[in-house]
Amino acid sequence: MAELKSALTSGLNGHRTAARQPSVLIATRHGESTANVEFQLAADTGALTVPITCRDADIPLSLHGRSQAQELGRWWAALPPADRPRAVWCSPYVRTAETARTALAQASGLGAVPVGLQIRFDERLRDRELGILEMLTAAAIEKEHPAEAARRHKMGELYYRPPGGESFLDVALRVRSCLRDLCEEEAGHPVLLIAHDCPVLAVRYVLERLSEPEMLALDQVRNCSASLWRSDGERLRPELWNETGHLA
Repeated sequence: MAELKSALTSGLNGHRTAARQPSVLIATRHGESTANVEFQLAADTGALTVPITCRDADIPLSLHGRSQAQELGRWWAALPPADRPRAVWCSPYVRTAETARTALAQASGLGAVPVGLQIRFDERLRDRELGILEMLTAAAIEKEHPAEAARRHKMGELYYRPPGGESFLDVALRVRSCLRDLCEEEAGHPVLLIAHDCPVLAVRYVLERLSEPEMLALDQVRNCSASLWRSDGERLRPELWNETGHLA
């Protein structure tokens, strides 16, 4: 945990110097996707299926999601100059890549992006893999996999791993690894991280060292919301969580 606790390290002269970390870390979930729309409709109607045939990784943004990504870019441009991201780390999925490119183009058009800024895609920021439950509605899981539904209820959301999939803690392990590299490589300047609901929750879980009850009490991360942690010289401290005031 030392690398993510941002513990102070001792220098040669006996004085303690701050660990390497970004000055500001901003995390956001992708804009609304076509799957978000379909699964919400299924939840409202009790439908067992959704009309999605592509891989989870290939699901694009909805029209509203692209608009949200533009608004995220405008929020980026309105940040104080010292807080504007100088690096973007992003999940390689289509919906996150579209969010990143759209927000970057919007912020660039407003003169808020350093010349040459490139999006860095990192597979450790991909969405949670659900194995046999992928693309199944809640009603379908209860009907077609009742034993798994019962096991999920017993194990809890942090520990339950569907066959062929990941638990939340599996996601937290790879996010922890990603944050270790990010802190080392992006030390001293602001960074934007664009991912999915589960990885963004995992960022908070890791940085703030949350307990299981604290994690389970959190709401779902909203599309294109802004969560921000700021370095105080020792560790990244929370300043903003799941904020959507910048969205129309």
